[in-house]
This record gives sequence, structure tokens and C-alpha cells, in this order.
Amino acid sequence: MSQILLYLDFIILIIALTNFATIRIPKNDKTVKKSVSVIVPMRDEAENVHEFIEALAGQQGLSDYAIIIINDSSSDKTLDFLRQATAGDSRFSIIDSPTLRQGWLGKVSALQYGYEACSSEVIVTLDADVRLKANALMRAANQLDDLALDFVSPYPRQIAVTWSEKLIQPILHWSWMSTVILRLSEKFPRRSTAVANGQFFVVRKAALDDIGGFSSVQRKILDDIELARALIAAGYKGVVTEGSEIASTRMYGSFSEIQQGYGKSLWKAFGGPVGSVLAAIFIFATGVAPVIFLLNGYFLGLILYFYIVLTREISALRSRTNPMYAFMHPISSLLIIYLLGYSWIKRGSIQWKGRTV
Repeated sequence: MSQILLYLDFIILIIALTNFATIRIPKNDKTVKKSVSVIVPMRDEAENVHEFIEALAGQQGLSDYAIIIINDSSSDKTLDFLRQATAGDSRFSIIDSPTLRQGWLGKVSALQYGYEACSSEVIVTLDADVRLKANALMRAANQLDDLALDFVSPYPRQIAVTWSEKLIQPILHWSWMSTVILRLSEKFPRRSTAVANGQFFVVRKAALDDIGGFSSVQRKILDDIELARALIAAGYKGVVTEGSEIASTRMYGSFSEIQQGYGKSLWKAFGGPVGSVLAAIFIFATGVAPVIFLLNGYFLGLILYFYIVLTREISALRSRTNPMYAFMHPISSLLIIYLLGYSWIKRGSIQWKGRTV
């Protein structure tokens, strides 16, 4: 058992090192000639509107650029603030409270309305809590052509303020950084190795047209991963890239928000009950077992702990987050296992922005 864990942790370390050295990073500051449309669904995002719109309005290097914002039946002042923040700027258009499509989840329904309203060559979807640098969209759009891909997903830097955020949020980046060899998944795309983040997703409209826009993910809680899988199944290629230099986001502000956020989706992340159990075993074996070995006097536990902490350090350095929390990985692992169990218990009953998901 201990030897298996040693080999497993070593493989994880090699994957993390490989990705650290080879991950694609958007860096091309050449003016984008293709037309670009940004689609942003917003539901009760009043606190994000002004800063988000200011960053969008200040984007550089785009010659043909439009922003479509869907106010998804907000109950706060999102619509009022949107109208104030975009007044006089013809690049912005607002679709106000479109009817929720029967059988669709709210966010995906809003995205589909935005998709149907645009005709640009490149489509970018963003979450309202993402903060963009002025060159973000230029670099992201250029990456499609630079890599000759059909979609890219620049992964934003995940800002963590509270202890619960610092313990849990870095696991998102680490989870794919240490398990998927990105260059292989880019060249030989498979549904099983698809990685994407709906916070910042860039896709050629022709590819999206071919799969019916967002209709293939109309009931998918993990719509970003499922959209990438649908594109790959249709013969298109894409990859997650390191977007921490051009975008950042703070997903949740407290453990309660983390619990609800992960609760609505984590049970779907591993394909079913068997996949979830295997994921929990993997997380426990790599994150918690080394400490158990160490506390029982086995030197191997220290080696295993060193390996897994090193993978977390590699992920933190690449994603521009605090590497000190890598040493807390066993606690992070236990929290993720708890959230996975919580998600299964609460599946289908979580309230998220006034809707059951």
C-alpha cells in the first residue's frame, strides 16, 4: 500500500512539474482583427456591476467588440446599475429578464439568449465576479489563433481572503494541474480529460454553432466542463490555459457560500457515485494518509507529505496564489471530502440565487 502511494504521489509530482513548464499562457498583445462578442449572464450581481463594467469598457486591442449582458431576472439593483454603467457606450447591449427556457438551468438559458443575439467570429463568456486586466480579452482571443484551437479557457487567479477560502479554493487549480497532462489533452482531446472554467471561456462561434450553442448543456450544473466535452465530442480542440496574469476572481466570501457553491455542483464532478467514491479515496490517500503514516512513525509518511505539498507549491506559484497554504493540504483534503459528501446529501435541493439546482 505504501509503495503504491509513493508511486502515485511521484506521478502526480511529475504531471505538476510538466504542466508548470509547458502550460499555455496568453501573452500575445497584437490587435485582434476578428470580431469578438462577450456574453455575461448576471443575476443579483449589483455589487459587481460597476467594477466589472469598467474593466470591460477599458479592454484594449480589439477592433470589433461588443458586449451582451443578460439580466437574468435580478431582484436587486443589477439592472439599474447596468443601465447607469453602460449609458452612452454603444458596445454594450442589455437583454432584460428573458423567459427561463423550460427544462433549462437559469445561467445556461441566459447564455443561450446571449449567443442567439451575437454574430461575431469569437465568443467570450464571463462571470460577473471576474476582474480583467486591460489586455485580457486581446490575449485570450489571440490565443485561439496562436494555438490553432477552437476554444481556450484562461483560468483566473482565485482570490482567497478568509481561512476557508485559503484552504479550499487553491484545490481547484491543483486538481487539474496535477492530474491532466495539458499538452497531451490539447493534441489528443478526450472527453475524460476535458478541463474548462466558465468564469472565462473563449470559443469560435463556428464551433459553438455546430453544437447548437449551449443547448447541449441546458441541464448541466457543470456547464463549463460539459461544454468543453460537447465541443471535443464534435471534433473540436481546446485547452485550459493559465489566465492568472490577465484575470482574477473571488468566487465565495465565506464558508457558508463555499458550502452552497460546492454543494450544488460537486456531486456531478466525478460522473456518478462510483466516481465520487474513487475521488474521495484518491483525495484521502494522497492528502491525509501521509500524515497518518507520519504520526504512526513511518518515515515514508514524510516523503509522501513532501511530494504532495510540492505539487501544491508548484500549482500556487503558477497560479500566483500564496504557496504557504500548501502545507495545510491534509486539512484542505478533509474539507473537500466533506464538501463532496455534503453535495451528495443535498443534491437537487440547494438554493442558489433564489433557484433550486
